[in-house]
Amino acid sequence: MTTSNQLLERLTKAVREDAAIRRVRRLQPVAGQGDKIFPPTYPGERNSDSPRHVFERRRMSGADSLCVLVDSVQSQANRLEESLKAARESKALWFPAIRVDFSKTGVADLGSITTLDAPHRVFDAIIRDSELDGKRFKETEHGRRLVEAKANNARALFELSPTALVFGAWNSTGEGGGLGAKFPRTVVSELMGIGVATEPVPGTGETRPSGQRTGSRIDPLGIRSSVKVYKHPNGDWSLEAPKVEAKTKGDKSKDKAPAAKEVRPSEVNHSNIAPSVTMLGVSVDYVQHTFVLSLAALRRLRFAADGSADADAAARATLAALGLVAAVAQDRAGYFLRSRCDLVPEQSSSEVFQFVRANGSTEDLALGFEDACALVKGAAAAAQSKGIAWRDSDLSLVPQEKLVKLVEQSRQKALEGVEEAEGDSES
Repeated sequence: MTTSNQLLERLTKAVREDAAIRRVRRLQPVAGQGDKIFPPTYPGERNSDSPRHVFERRRMSGADSLCVLVDSVQSQANRLEESLKAARESKALWFPAIRVDFSKTGVADLGSITTLDAPHRVFDAIIRDSELDGKRFKETEHGRRLVEAKANNARALFELSPTALVFGAWNSTGEGGGLGAKFPRTVVSELMGIGVATEPVPGTGETRPSGQRTGSRIDPLGIRSSVKVYKHPNGDWSLEAPKVEAKTKGDKSKDKAPAAKEVRPSEVNHSNIAPSVTMLGVSVDYVQHTFVLSLAALRRLRFAADGSADADAAARATLAALGLVAAVAQDRAGYFLRSRCDLVPEQSSSEVFQFVRANGSTEDLALGFEDACALVKGAAAAAQSKGIAWRDSDLSLVPQEKLVKLVEQSRQKALEGVEEAEGDSES
């Protein structure tokens, strides 16, 4: 049985010499192989196009196989961070983060937003537009150290929010027109559906994915679609047509637009929804979950002011341990990705990670959640003994008043039903 010290020694050796740590697992729908799953949908090429899945062909066992994206690298990074956050909150694991506390503002329901929640992590605008001890964060010592951080001097990120070095961060919101430091992700995790079921396209000799989704609803009130209703900007509706304001004498402006527009009852969630069929959902041979922690990428990061190789190796081992505990924490959370996409590992699927040596050979690494948490703790203590220590508490900021007002005004616009201009929101 491998002890915690032996495991840490092997991990430290790996960050010095090996190429990566990886794990490849096969997953199936909880209802069993062949059940339909629903991958994420993305907008079509034109606004009028129906949403679509992302398909591509990959070379599998010497043959091209039609595959579908089930969970992207970016989505997986968010899920891994959520799993780490849950482990922190349960006290099973500790590492520092930067948090912005909204509890004493007009939007107190937001609670605290940490660098595990913010899209751009330590370089997010939420962090940038906050204060520490009454000073704008970027003007504080901590803020300046983050802005000045580079791959060859990543100590500030390690001390304040080490997961930013695991999942990647880019200082794109500061000065320099997005030319700030970039820290590439060292963990890449992705789920792909392999062997998508297809059907022939009549008259073309080609095939297409065969999944289809149906939709319909019967209205118990029996409301007819021919009834005219008028939807107001605040989301309310009425049966009375709005009146157009008359122009005053000498007013050369166009007639003012009515406060409400004519819509069908279904657009205010009444009436039947007509039956429809869309090409969505897939059946696959299996879903492959690939997790890769690049040790070569970690070796690009330096932390020790005196250039100590031992200190750098200890810090890198700590980051590697965080990446591993994120993976096993996600295992505990499960693979419920979205509605009708709930997965479990195949019984024969390996739970073992592999060290991938520089020559491509491999060595198995069995790792459970408790062992992974102990590994993080031991690695952090070893780094601290080499002079590279992370904070023993979160760095707590408060939002600037303008940021709070921005949130409040945005909420008010949403309550008024003001539509987003094209390009202002992300689907």
